Amino acid sequence: MMDIKKITKGNSFFLIAGPCVVESRDLLFAVADYAKEITARLGIPYIFKASYKKANRTSLDSFTGIGDLEALEFLREVKEKFKLPVLTDVHTAEEAVLAAAYVDVLQIPAFLCRQTDLLLAAGKTGRVVNIKKGQFLAPWDMKFAAEKASSTGNKNVWLTERGTTFGYGNLVVDMRSFVIMRKLGYPVVMDATHSVQLPGAGGKTSGQPEYIKTLASSAMAAGIDGLFLEVHPDPPNAMSDSDSQLKLTSLEELLLPLKDIDSVIRKYA
Repeated sequence: MMDIKKITKGNSFFLIAGPCVVESRDLLFAVADYAKEITARLGIPYIFKASYKKANRTSLDSFTGIGDLEALEFLREVKEKFKLPVLTDVHTAEEAVLAAAYVDVLQIPAFLCRQTDLLLAAGKTGRVVNIKKGQFLAPWDMKFAAEKASSTGNKNVWLTERGTTFGYGNLVVDMRSFVIMRKLGYPVVMDATHSVQLPGAGGKTSGQPEYIKTLASSAMAAGIDGLFLEVHPDPPNAMSDSDSQLKLTSLEELLLPLKDIDSVIRKYA
């Protein structure tokens, strides 16, 4: 398995990709197998992702997970079977400690990026901590979130852009945010699938996946370190974020031009 703490220092952007939530072992294995083959061939470091539970859903009857321990065990199986680092979300300090026993990267959801106890707990696990920028925060304000996690002595902190609230039910991505957050001294990641969401569209979050390529390409040209994508073999029937996930079979088609853009940017950086 790659040394996850060194993947930001390579000759390519790294990819974080997988289904929004753990639905089944078969789904995780299918996505991991497919994405690993493509990224290995393209020379892109790959981190598998899936949320073992979903705490932030629009309505009460939205799917939240198959069960915490079962989902975490499936993620551990992905890690061991495919020799891949794995990322999952955590929502409380207690969850950070629990999930750290199963995965390599703890992701702090955007709506929790200011939660001090959570950031400190995640940092103390020694795992990489990926903090998503709140839809309500300016990029320079992520300095304080990152400092909370890194104050524990954990210097493996990443910052992820996932769009900023623009009026009601819409998000925009300010490409300056990648430059600003990078100047804070942390690797920056572009979440190209959550950034195309249309929050709160009649009891669920909708989306415009046709703009994933546009936003990902623009962010790559801005000089990001990593790309985050939620991918699914059948997005319309996904149990979460069905309107914004990228179809798994479209992954290589998306990555090929991004690889070229990244190479040019790194050449002239």
